Amino acid sequence: MDVVGYSKCDGVALAALVRKGEVSSKELAQLFVEAVEKVNPKINAVIEVYFDRIEALDDQVISDGPFEGVPFLMKDIGAGERGRHQESGSRLIRGHVAEQDSFLTTFFKKAGLTLLGRTTTPEFALGISTESELLGVTPNPWDLDVISGGSSGGAAASVAAGIVPIAHGSDNGGSIRIPASACGLVGLKPSRGRVTLGPDIGELWPGMLQEFVLSRTVRDTAFMLDAVSKPVLGDPFIIKQSVRPYAHELDAPTEKLKIAWTIDPWQVEGSVDPEVVRSVEQVVSECERAGHEMVQDTPVFDYEEYLHAVCVAWAFGMYMGIEMFAAAMGRKISEETIEPVMLSFYEYSKGLTAADMFMAEFVLNQFRRNFGKFFEQYDMLLTPTLNQLPGPHGKYSKMRTDLDYLDYMRLCEETKVHTTAANVTGQPAMTLPLGQSRSGLPIGIQFMSRFGEEGTLIRLASSLEKEMPWNDRIPPVHASR
Repeated sequence: MDVVGYSKCDGVALAALVRKGEVSSKELAQLFVEAVEKVNPKINAVIEVYFDRIEALDDQVISDGPFEGVPFLMKDIGAGERGRHQESGSRLIRGHVAEQDSFLTTFFKKAGLTLLGRTTTPEFALGISTESELLGVTPNPWDLDVISGGSSGGAAASVAAGIVPIAHGSDNGGSIRIPASACGLVGLKPSRGRVTLGPDIGELWPGMLQEFVLSRTVRDTAFMLDAVSKPVLGDPFIIKQSVRPYAHELDAPTEKLKIAWTIDPWQVEGSVDPEVVRSVEQVVSECERAGHEMVQDTPVFDYEEYLHAVCVAWAFGMYMGIEMFAAAMGRKISEETIEPVMLSFYEYSKGLTAADMFMAEFVLNQFRRNFGKFFEQYDMLLTPTLNQLPGPHGKYSKMRTDLDYLDYMRLCEETKVHTTAANVTGQPAMTLPLGQSRSGLPIGIQFMSRFGEEGTLIRLASSLEKEMPWNDRIPPVHASR
């Protein structure tokens, strides 16, 4: 196998070759390095390669996991690996080393993945563009002049460019789905509690955070969900488990669904790009052709009240993290250690009270109940993943000095207004690369289903992957070119 063949395979296909003895895990790791050397200088997505691990690999199959021997990259925040650097894209914790494997990291290893490095993220994973003072800018493989999305932008750029078929990401307000949309990938945010955040964390940011992966195929997403969606002793709660493997949902008959769809920007300033509207309408037409009932409808809520509550909730979560890291690293919180918008975020957080958090939770509860009532009528909600095509570097940078935290959040909302709702409600949401702009940029379409119904999402996604395929689309910056 050469790097061209490697870069065009998904993870399940590569693992099958390993099991057949047609390629070894060490050979795949060496092809991974070749891919990194070929494209990473252009996209700045991979921070570090674990060359020591590659040298230690042999040609023996070491497990029967679904991703045996498949190269994999970890995001530089969230699930960590013992003894490996994890710096969260911040000068404040440069040099920080994880003390233990997270439960999710353990599941990745049990699935057979070879963890070979880490990917870029904006500072503390805040923002829809992956650029930081510490690591610089991660461009989009489809167009180096535009953003790759955030906060899992390094993961998305790595997968889109063929460095790895699948990579770790996290999602607190769209951070898997935003870069997946920008880079033309499949991005699933699972239901709250589907993937454990232990052992260090039970829940974070009022239950809004979930970790998972970004991939090029629905198949890899389904097999990975089977591998990591396992409750662990001590988790704050255990949600209803799937009655059958998610991999069995692939190619399974899709029942007739009642799907609400909207291009309503939910009271944010600005409109939805006409090319995004066109892509949404094309997907609606395909769903109708497949027999689903499509109804143009949208949840109605007080957007300003909701946005303020989200900002307060995030501020409480981030404040504790910044304080803990500063103490652990023995560094002061200042303009020398964190970026201007993040410093504004920190100062905003210090001014909040317990009453602010209580009121925020009251508003978010109302929002969840509102969406719950809406989903009594519909099986799914279809929206744009991003209202706009990926924009230029610098626009969403937290190094800007002309924006405070609240202004920055509002700026990001103008592009990704539809993603955070699923984090607040805990419902699963998936973006699929079903559209493409005239200039060649990917356009993601988001599907949000009822709580715990990832299987329904995977069934529909699998059918759409066949009817509106995207696998033949290769970005200009790719390991196969």
